[in-house]
Amino acid sequence: MARLLSVFSILSALSFTVAAPSPSKLHAITLGYRDIFELSTHQSKRAGQFTLPPLPFAYDALRPIIETEIMRIHHDKHHKNYVTNLNAALANQTAAIETKNIPTLVELQEKVRFNGGGHINHSLFWKSLAPYGSKATDITISAPSLRAAIEKQWGSLPSFMNDFNNTLMNIEGSGWGWLTTTQPEGKLSIISTKNQDPVTDAVPLFGVDMWEHAYYLQYQNNKASYASGIWKVINWQGAEARYRNGLEDLKL
Repeated sequence: MARLLSVFSILSALSFTVAAPSPSKLHAITLGYRDIFELSTHQSKRAGQFTLPPLPFAYDALRPIIETEIMRIHHDKHHKNYVTNLNAALANQTAAIETKNIPTLVELQEKVRFNGGGHINHSLFWKSLAPYGSKATDITISAPSLRAAIEKQWGSLPSFMNDFNNTLMNIEGSGWGWLTTTQPEGKLSIISTKNQDPVTDAVPLFGVDMWEHAYYLQYQNNKASYASGIWKVINWQGAEARYRNGLEDLKL
């Protein structure tokens, strides 16, 4: 079976629809897996409009790993800007289609790709985190199947975490680190994506934002401490659900 379409190909295809794609359509084409982002539930009454999804926890729930002010700025400003810019790009795209302005359509593809990717990535990032000290952050209790798969592939949980952290630290500039699964038998992979490119050829189980706005106010240039601490607020319960449901989707 051919490799799934790249984000650029997907967004290029969407660029030439007769109207701005609905959030549910972008969700279905880009992801193809249920119960991952649920972006279609966060849309306004106006067709084709995306809205900022609420955080699934309080702004201070991740302290002391991620401070309250970082969460407010990250969610209320950075993520909101991606949503605002995505809606603007889609609106301009519709106008360009109506006027058959092909150069503008080509120019808008990158804006839709970047801001759409930012919206997708951050929507999953919030689902990848859970309150500090909560049951969801305990992999033994909340993700027995996923833990077994991790230990089978990496030999131990610490070995896996070390490889994941190395991937995060090797990201040059801005990007994301992901744990994904691609095979029906549950094979796992640690990958990174640049800038705001989302995962398009696998099921993302959880992601870690390595843009400076995710940690700099608290950790400054010590991103290694951020990468090490993030494990204490990873939502293993959500990752386990995506691991199970994603595999079911791949078998359909």
